[in-house]
Amino acid sequence: MTQQLIDSFGREITYLRLSVTDRCDLRCTYCMAENMTFLPRKDLLSLEELATLCESFIKRGIKKIRITGGEPLVRRDLMSFMHKLSKHRISGKLDEITLTTNGTLLSRYAKELKLCGVERINISLDTLDPIVFTKLTRRNALDAVLKGIDTALEAGIKVKINTVALKGVNDREIPSLIEWAHSKSMDITLIEVMPLGDIDEDRVDQYIPLNAIRDNLEQRFTLNNVPLRTGGPARYAKIKETGGILGMITPLTNNFCAGCNRVRVTCTGQIYTCLGHGHKLDLRAAIRGDNSDAELERLLGVAMREKPEKHFFDISERGAKPTVARHMSVTGG
Repeated sequence: MTQQLIDSFGREITYLRLSVTDRCDLRCTYCMAENMTFLPRKDLLSLEELATLCESFIKRGIKKIRITGGEPLVRRDLMSFMHKLSKHRISGKLDEITLTTNGTLLSRYAKELKLCGVERINISLDTLDPIVFTKLTRRNALDAVLKGIDTALEAGIKVKINTVALKGVNDREIPSLIEWAHSKSMDITLIEVMPLGDIDEDRVDQYIPLNAIRDNLEQRFTLNNVPLRTGGPARYAKIKETGGILGMITPLTNNFCAGCNRVRVTCTGQIYTCLGHGHKLDLRAAIRGDNSDAELERLLGVAMREKPEKHFFDISERGAKPTVARHMSVTGG
């Protein structure tokens, strides 16, 4: 018999973040190096294997699946996988299927994603300034992102904007980003930069704590904390002047791990039970083996026992190696 996934701290694991590719069509400076080496395609799980893996997790109590990358929409034939996944949404076995995307290809796929039962999408967008966007992402694609956002909204998908706060890059623009998002009835969540993977810049130069951002915002807006929970690590406030919701994800200034209910699986089938730790287990070998369900049961049991209580992110020393060597695009954003 399969059992609910519960870690050694008594936390029920109901949320799977599944990466379908490590590739991305942008090269954001806080996420990737300019010249990235991506995984050989042969190392990736097939779409059929990804579907099998999802079914295994659903049997074990996963109720929400977020599809991530890299940029998930660059994965060839992803929509066939999404249609297969949607059957679990229709049956009631899944409460929610969501997606995190940079939005560049969203105008092409938004309507079909809606048909697949995707009701909410997170879009990573750090600036509305075309010059800053091009410098930050190393690509001239802001117009495509904005078109994707409008197409998703027109399709009836609820959009949330995710913005990484970057000192000296977009920190002064954050108030206007919030006003823009709320004018379109989109929530927005701010995120502290995380020390994942070697990049071309020093994260000490990028990092700004969100308590400093909030202090600045409160000189302009009235922020009232609200007990909203969406299954992730954000804490929320409602802004009186805009009527919209602002989330804050603070892995460095306010550890958010006590209520962790999620695991991450990479496009190669590696399960990470914590974003801030390097330990992983290989599920790919299990699902390709002769006794796949029993081996998955064993490995997931090990994963639950080894899931740490919390991460130990730190950005305090110039020139220091990242807390975790892998890039966010490997694990899934």
